Amino acid sequence: MNYVVLAQPEDLEPVAQLFNAYRIFYKQPSDLDAATQFIQNRLHQQDSKIFIYKKDNQIFGFTQLYPTYSSISMKHAWILNDLYVDEQHRQQGIAEALMQHAIEFAQHTKAAYIALETCKTNLKAQALYKKLGFVASTDMLFLSLTL
Repeated sequence: MNYVVLAQPEDLEPVAQLFNAYRIFYKQPSDLDAATQFIQNRLHQQDSKIFIYKKDNQIFGFTQLYPTYSSISMKHAWILNDLYVDEQHRQQGIAEALMQHAIEFAQHTKAAYIALETCKTNLKAQALYKKLGFVASTDMLFLSLTL
């Protein structure tokens, strides 16, 4: 039985709560109002795909993918920006189910790749990503400019 589904507008409140907890995990201040507005905008504008793990009308985790393009391959691709499972429901295969669904979605949409980044210290997430076939780039350098 697949418990991973595409988030709908009626899922806003629990997804926003998980998104706020996700941001706190990454050392951001709690701001449930802003998190709710952000997720509401994503759902309304449909500019990302938010997949949720939903069982018995409760949401235990989510992943969010943003579309991008690969000029080299001349195909679209996905950036997996967010993956989070409620602390009380970890170690139950939820993160893996969300990731597997994201991979299947990307394959179904004929994407060139899924890209993601995670903290160097997030060893549990890295282990999952490697288990699913993700590899660290050895020939590309990721750079960013904080504005």
